[in-house]
Amino acid sequence: MTRTKNDFSQGSIPRNILSLALPMTAAQLVNVLYSVVDRIYLGQLPGTGHLALTGLGVTLPVVSILMGLANLCGMGGGPLCSICRGRGDNEEAERVMGNAFVLLLLLGTGATAFFLALKEPILYLFGASDATFPYANDYMTIYLCGTLFVMVSLGMNPFINSQGFGHIGMMTVVLGAAANILLDPVFIFGLRMGVKGAALATVISQGLSAVWVLWFLIGNQAILRLRLSCLRLNGRRTWKIVSLGLSGFCMNMTNSLVQVVCNATLQTYGGDLYVGIMTILNSLREVFSMPVHGLTNGSQPVAGYNYGAGLYSRVRESIRFSVTVTVVYTTLFWAAVMALPGTLIWIFNREPEVIAAGIPAMRIYFGLFIPWSFQIAGQGVFVGLGRSKQAVFFALLRKAVINVPLTVLLPVWMGTNGVFVAEAVSQLVGGVACFTTMYFTVYRPLGKLRDGEPLPSI
Repeated sequence: MTRTKNDFSQGSIPRNILSLALPMTAAQLVNVLYSVVDRIYLGQLPGTGHLALTGLGVTLPVVSILMGLANLCGMGGGPLCSICRGRGDNEEAERVMGNAFVLLLLLGTGATAFFLALKEPILYLFGASDATFPYANDYMTIYLCGTLFVMVSLGMNPFINSQGFGHIGMMTVVLGAAANILLDPVFIFGLRMGVKGAALATVISQGLSAVWVLWFLIGNQAILRLRLSCLRLNGRRTWKIVSLGLSGFCMNMTNSLVQVVCNATLQTYGGDLYVGIMTILNSLREVFSMPVHGLTNGSQPVAGYNYGAGLYSRVRESIRFSVTVTVVYTTLFWAAVMALPGTLIWIFNREPEVIAAGIPAMRIYFGLFIPWSFQIAGQGVFVGLGRSKQAVFFALLRKAVINVPLTVLLPVWMGTNGVFVAEAVSQLVGGVACFTTMYFTVYRPLGKLRDGEPLPSI
């Protein structure tokens, strides 16, 4: 019965997508609360809130790198599992999942050792000052102790979603985020641990999520189970996981690169105040972009399954639905940001100078946010159908090729505003380029194929 229920070749495409996307969107939103709630609480610390918030912002590139390593395995292995299920090859799907799990453990262990050994020069490189380094160091040291929890919960959850268990996948992050929300005020204010308390609450919460994921994947309810016999690494299979996962990895790595360059540039031209403002803008972007990522991730198992089954008309329908909903939602968020920038900043910090400088920065930063949604939609299609080269290219194009050089060059003439203009320009160019390529290389060619024809090479 479970296998029939999770057969995405049957039933309404929008219903199939939403059955996964709604719980996955809720999960994505709740997942962001891990770090955003920390920032909200720390921003309200009497006397030191601004410095604590800025110090935490300096650690965000490290967090993004760790998430990128998890996505390398999860976003690479999850779509492959969906395609294998569509072909009826569940045995290979389980081998993909087992190999991804081993990769997560190896990468997590290596990353922990690397960042612990070099944390001081890394934090200063990422934009810390003498005033904010103690806060960044306290948070990063404790957070790194839970790296394996992050890797397992974030990297293995896509294998739950790829099987059609969207509500179970949602509970992975709901469990951890709820614990984080409850523990944060206890540790930060009750036990007066400040930044250390925020990091400890996050590590404990992520540990609970990791236990939940493993409990489900080794249990009898799962269609694909995590088995000891599937843990042995295979070179060809590992390469498929990594090559497809490079898209998600590159997105996180380039996000980290942009954050580093932005923090360092803003520290030069505006000081700690503007590094703190960028932390707030990144927090808002994370919160409001999560529904887009949730919808994209929800559409990938459906598109991948039907692609593997040769049902190309259903693949095209899933693309149309996900793109339409993504653009409509992003337009609504853009309107809210343009109308209420001060209110949104106030949630994180109520200091007058932060609000005064943050309002114009926010309007520039999010000015061209709607085209960004086209890139996310287009890139989601490439990943869902196993087209790793295109996915990786456009992940690098917007951030590394467009955003980073502009972030360095524009402030020479525009000051701090140049950093925010660089983001807006990259959203426009990257979005148009990615979506146009997806339309002409995927959507239109699939329209020329009849359902049941041999599967195109991926």
